Amino acid sequence: MYVVELSLKLSPMPVAVQRKELTDAQALYGQVKQALETGTPRVLELSCEKEEDKRISLLSSEVVAVQIYEKSAMGAGSKRPGFSFEG
Repeated sequence: MYVVELSLKLSPMPVAVQRKELTDAQALYGQVKQALETGTPRVLELSCEKEEDKRISLLSSEVVAVQIYEKSAMGAGSKRPGFSFEG
């Protein structure tokens, strides 16, 4: 299982959806990245493969960052996936 996680402006909590296959996660990542690159705000509708009725629509101009990680990377005692600063 792969997680595509979006960080939003002025929101401390990311939005995450899951994909069963890496290729599907990469395709969604590419779709969000393309929306960020164009700079023209548009509505992105995301759905979750784990919970198929779970959907969210958001404005692409509110997305700050997008990342993909394998869900198994969230094992017990491990750091959260992504980029972080350690003090």
